[in-house]
Amino acid sequence: MKKIVIIGAGVIGCSIARELSRYEAEIIVLERENDVACGTTKANSGVVHGGFDAKPHTKKAWYNVRGNEMFDKLSKELDFPFRRNGAYVLCFDDTKWDGLKKLYDQGVENGVKGLKVVTGDEVRKREPYVSDEVKGALWCPSSGIVSPYEMTIAYAENAAANGVKFVFEKTVDRLEKSGEKIKVVCKDGDVYEADAVVNAAGLYSDELNNSVSSTKYKIVPRKGEYMLLDKTSGYLTSTTLFQLPTAMGKGILVVPSVHGNVLLGPTAVDIEDKECRDTTYDGLAEAFDKARITVPSVTKKTVITQFTGLRAHADAGDFVVGWAGDDLPLYNLIGIESPGLTAAPALAVQAAEDVADYTALAFNKNFNPIRKGIPCFATMTENERAEIIKKNPLYGRIVCRCEVVTEGEIVDSINRPVGAKDLDGVKRRTRAGMGRCQSGFCSERVMEIIARERGIDMTEVTKSGKGSEIVVGRVE
Repeated sequence: MKKIVIIGAGVIGCSIARELSRYEAEIIVLERENDVACGTTKANSGVVHGGFDAKPHTKKAWYNVRGNEMFDKLSKELDFPFRRNGAYVLCFDDTKWDGLKKLYDQGVENGVKGLKVVTGDEVRKREPYVSDEVKGALWCPSSGIVSPYEMTIAYAENAAANGVKFVFEKTVDRLEKSGEKIKVVCKDGDVYEADAVVNAAGLYSDELNNSVSSTKYKIVPRKGEYMLLDKTSGYLTSTTLFQLPTAMGKGILVVPSVHGNVLLGPTAVDIEDKECRDTTYDGLAEAFDKARITVPSVTKKTVITQFTGLRAHADAGDFVVGWAGDDLPLYNLIGIESPGLTAAPALAVQAAEDVADYTALAFNKNFNPIRKGIPCFATMTENERAEIIKKNPLYGRIVCRCEVVTEGEIVDSINRPVGAKDLDGVKRRTRAGMGRCQSGFCSERVMEIIARERGIDMTEVTKSGKGSEIVVGRVE
């Protein structure tokens, strides 16, 4: 059986793993962290872009529009939260209407449907908290919002159920050509020889390619800082609110989440350090101040957390998708920055088809495209709650009061395929700790459940992998 190694378990790697599991092969995903969605995927805006911003005739444009079209079916098959809430691109200056017109024309050329230029009054009729200074906007009804980490977890679980093996805490050092095959050399000395390697390593995808290919790339980390508002601010907008974009990106957004929060950001600063995820006073101040231009009534009183994401900006200026050349069985996905989340479903189908064709894989007759998520107690009716408690009494014990998460959900999140191993893993799967108190009340109980279910001591429970242990010992 042919062996395929995928490097990286973000949304790109996991979506490709799922699509490749449609074929008969030994598929292994290597991830340096202890869980999926621990890099760029967990720290982005969660926007499913319509496709009007991408330059026509680029890979970004092509995969954006086609990926967008796949979300309705995928969210049903894989049971992850997704909503087409639409988006406005706001113009605050009568002299810059050409900017809206350019985006409209780009969108039409890219195949985006339903675009319309509207007046500021039309925007405020739908979104009354938008600034009175808005003169007009581009309306895109096909834009949406998704939980990026829940989407990735869904992809990973379905891939695992279809035979894909995930290996965590496995850092790849370099790639080496090995005849018609390729070797994946890990920093711990382990070596995987594969018939094909898929390079979905995000910020480090350039380094892995450059270790073996004569065609070189450079990834520049683009740092974006965000502020997350409590659900009490959910009234501020139901649609995604952009400002006219700049050369550095799509500007500061005010965007609702699929769970009812509101997100402000991101900033866009190119840095050198691929591990720098610190938030800064200046960055957060910029995100907040520019968000107030869009929605003047936003207040810092409802900020419950802040975070930083790093986007993998490639010097090539576009997505790098395809075989590396040099007769290498290396399939690259380099520079998958925004709109990478939106493009992921289409990129995954393309990559899987290309790799399957190259390695002559047969179809997997047992492939099952359906994955069912963890039952969400918070959104159930009273009758549904009574029924699930009857089946499993653990669903009658509320652990996270802010988000109404039960012990049953937490236990399920740990014991599922590619299950949670730490507090952040439970949080991404159940939202335990994502509420107003940010784990202030529930973290100790979640730790106890993790320790019990995994058969480890409380001192071994971490927030996010090795080095983030929470308690160091017991008081006698």
